[in-house]
Amino acid sequence: MPSQFVHVESWSRKGNASGRSTGFIFAEARRDPDASVHVANPALPVVVYGVDVDEVERRHNVAADLARTTPKGGKPKRIRQDQHTLITVVASHHFTVEEVRDDPLRRRDLARWESLTVRWLKAQYGDQLVSVLRHEDESHWHLHAYVLPSSPDMRASALHPGQWAKAEIMQAGAAGGEDSKAVNRRGDRAYKAAMRLWQDSYYETVAAPCGLTRLGPQRRRLTRAEWKAEQLQARALRETLDRAQAVKQTGESWIATTKEKADRIAREATAATAAAERQMEAAKAATAAALTAQDKAVAEQRKAQGMMARVRAEAVRVRKASARIQSLPGILRNIWDGFCRSTVQDRIHAAVETEMNDLRGAGSGCGRTRQNGQ
Repeated sequence: MPSQFVHVESWSRKGNASGRSTGFIFAEARRDPDASVHVANPALPVVVYGVDVDEVERRHNVAADLARTTPKGGKPKRIRQDQHTLITVVASHHFTVEEVRDDPLRRRDLARWESLTVRWLKAQYGDQLVSVLRHEDESHWHLHAYVLPSSPDMRASALHPGQWAKAEIMQAGAAGGEDSKAVNRRGDRAYKAAMRLWQDSYYETVAAPCGLTRLGPQRRRLTRAEWKAEQLQARALRETLDRAQAVKQTGESWIATTKEKADRIAREATAATAAAERQMEAAKAATAAALTAQDKAVAEQRKAQGMMARVRAEAVRVRKASARIQSLPGILRNIWDGFCRSTVQDRIHAAVETEMNDLRGAGSGCGRTRQNGQ
């Protein structure tokens, strides 16, 4: 199996000894004619992650214009043109463009390598990773990543593992008064150690799962037999990782399916509970309404009974009154008869009294006459 290839570099707006500046890097990525003479048939890059080249360049230039550095005891000032403000990472795969184009299985493997590489870049640089592009117009597939420092001074060396490690040694040595050559040698060792760790990280995250070796045979002076043995080991490791991934996916799928079933059962149970609670509330409401209706009916019944009692009492009173009314003519007749009899009696009495008075008067006159005749 082939070995991994990943490389990191930092750039300034002024450019290095070869004249490669940030502007040139963006032009090369964009495939501007002056910057892509090494490509027979230049084609626009494919955005794999983030934004396109023009947007990366615009963000870089705006951030670089606004970037400030503040020396000890001094005032903020613009950063120098030769300060590195851009990090690029190039990762290449051993498949050729033609191999991938004509082989679906290799395209699948390449897609996996590409996905793992982007994931590793995001883990390394976070939000400072603004773009990952793929070029398909050269012999082998490769990715270009662009990282913009988010610090106020936009110092790219802080994001370069080797440069940062060496800078730490150099600053500590200078502060301690150590010999500059000795400090530089220690800085170079720190640079190489940091870069080995960086490469190891890529190998563990990307290369090994894709069946790539950490180093090629020539750099380690391996024999052909040793190189073949390492290739077999790398292939076996990849197959093992593939099986592990398949088992993991199967397990995750089973867990997801089980969880989905459990969630569905839980949802159904929740819905059934809610429906039962609604029915219970409805039953309570119906019971309350029935009790209210019952109480109202009892009250109405009592009211009706009271009314019936009053009706019966009134009927008795009416019957009594009716009886009295029915007996009234007789009473009136008796009264009338009595009145009539009384009147007649009075009249008779008056007449008799008159007659008696007259008789008394006559009797009195006769007596006086006889007395006068004696």
